[in-house]
Amino acid sequence: MPTPAKAYAAQSATTPLAPFSFERRDPGARDVAIDILFCGVCHSDLHTARAEWDGTLFPCVPGHEIVGRVTAVGSEVTNFQVGDIAGVGCMVDSCGHCASCNDGEEQYCEGTGFVGTYNGPDPVLGGHTFGGYSDHIVVDEGFVLKVGHDEKDLAAVAPLLCAGITTYSPLKHWKVGPGQKVGIVGLGGLGHMGVKIAAAMGAEVYVFSTSPNKRDDAKRLGAKELIVSKDADQMAEHANSFDFILNTVAAAHDLDQFLGLLKRDGTMTLVGVPETPHPSPSVGNLVFRRRALAGSLIGGIAETQEMLDFCQRHGLTADIEMIDIQDIETAYDRMQKSDVKYRFVIDMQSLKNG
Repeated sequence: MPTPAKAYAAQSATTPLAPFSFERRDPGARDVAIDILFCGVCHSDLHTARAEWDGTLFPCVPGHEIVGRVTAVGSEVTNFQVGDIAGVGCMVDSCGHCASCNDGEEQYCEGTGFVGTYNGPDPVLGGHTFGGYSDHIVVDEGFVLKVGHDEKDLAAVAPLLCAGITTYSPLKHWKVGPGQKVGIVGLGGLGHMGVKIAAAMGAEVYVFSTSPNKRDDAKRLGAKELIVSKDADQMAEHANSFDFILNTVAAAHDLDQFLGLLKRDGTMTLVGVPETPHPSPSVGNLVFRRRALAGSLIGGIAETQEMLDFCQRHGLTADIEMIDIQDIETAYDRMQKSDVKYRFVIDMQSLKNG
């Protein structure tokens, strides 16, 4: 029998998130039930809840940066037991048999497509999935992550399930490491994790920002220097010198100013999705240095576990501001103004108490 769940949901694009009740499935043979302790607030949550992206299904319960405690497991579950700390990221299912799924790259599933933790088709109950702004969740074991960080750090671990893997995956794929000069465009929820992870991988890291006042923070996070991207002289000093640039900005902007900073055979990878397309970059900027412009989407489950283990070894967590669920609309408004360093995380005890 399904079990009652408490949550916060948007009933439409123009209504604020408010208390909402629904039903979760009882754990099946392969399922893990998790009492949600913390849930990060991703910009995707805001885009979806306010229907700034096409395809929002209402009521919408956002949240895909989930850390909690296992409360029940199905009879076939082998990797988790009651009491474990577990994480759930951006997806809770995929077809399981296409080329990408077979390669452990479920985020690129070519069969059904991956099932989002929220706003995706619910493969068991029908309707659509509800995310982590809720008191508990039930997920197939194949999409549950082990969290080994100290329990005092769990709130700051939650954003790793999206912001962490979104930056770790391209840094790993393009083999970032010692002896490389790496740039991170934007110092927000994604960018600050990109700096931490690239520095832990041994790279010399630079931050590109329009805000000179972020210099001290950039250095604290692990960057060697901050380059003011609207300062033509500063940018020119670094022409043809970067091995890799990770561009986290989710607003349309001139890509050529960064492509021109890449060495021959350098790559710039985009992980932010703007509401309107970027201006088309100059082909000459690519052709005459054999540069590449690429994109990357989160990471597969195995790679997400690898990222969590890497962050645990290196003592990495997100810089967070904790909020109560009742303050989510204020957090959304502040997030739109980039008024957070660098990720809001909901203490889900506030939902249970409220």
